[in-house]
Amino acid sequence: QLYQLRGRVGRSKQRAYAYLTTSARKKLTDAAERRLKVMQSLDTLGAGFTLASHDLDIRGAGNLLGEEQSGHVKEVGVELYQHMLEEAVAELREGGGAVDDQWSPQINIGAAVLIPDGYVADLDVRMALYRRLGDMTGQEEIDAFSAELVDRFGRMPREVEQLLEIVAIKATCRRAGIAKIDAGPKGAVISFRNDTFANVAGLVQYMATSPLDVKLRPDQKVVFRQEWADDKARLRGAKKIAAVIAEIAEKAA
Repeated sequence: QLYQLRGRVGRSKQRAYAYLTTSARKKLTDAAERRLKVMQSLDTLGAGFTLASHDLDIRGAGNLLGEEQSGHVKEVGVELYQHMLEEAVAELREGGGAVDDQWSPQINIGAAVLIPDGYVADLDVRMALYRRLGDMTGQEEIDAFSAELVDRFGRMPREVEQLLEIVAIKATCRRAGIAKIDAGPKGAVISFRNDTFANVAGLVQYMATSPLDVKLRPDQKVVFRQEWADDKARLRGAKKIAAVIAEIAEKAA
């Protein structure tokens, strides 16, 4: 918003100035300082996309798989979203429909899932890594990617480990037909894609015999009541739930 305001100054033949001030009594957050430094360094025409990339990265462009972001633009980043949009437009022009197997489940666990700039310093490299992650569908690909990261950048921080775990869970969710998992300290709620499930009878049987506290809500969402004290427990729980539901769904065939 500050960048947009600054861009409105000096649009005539008169020279103009934009003064941005902060309160002397309020300490800026680290993210705010980074944003201001980035904006200070970008003073050329057409820098908007670069600024957007930095902004997405600062607040987790990268948190493309976390719960702070929602929607496709925030989930995959501006550049990849534009590429997806171009593909969709081209496909519609040719008379085709949306590609059914490219939908992306949402996994919300309340944990940081990103590639920190302290681990991969170059923004363009981080964005390229995110794009590669977005195309991964199998555990072998994820394991190979993990080994590559360690080889190139050293031991992975916890945020990156969680990011890779989320990517793996998303792949399992696609097999299960799970559109969304919301996990918190008291358990998880799962939503099915299009509110349908491939093996309803199997799911009902599982809920009736499961040692877990599992209930089906009137809005077609399934609730798992569990005590998960931290994000590690929520990750493990979400992974287990996705695997169980995927196994039930695949038995329908």
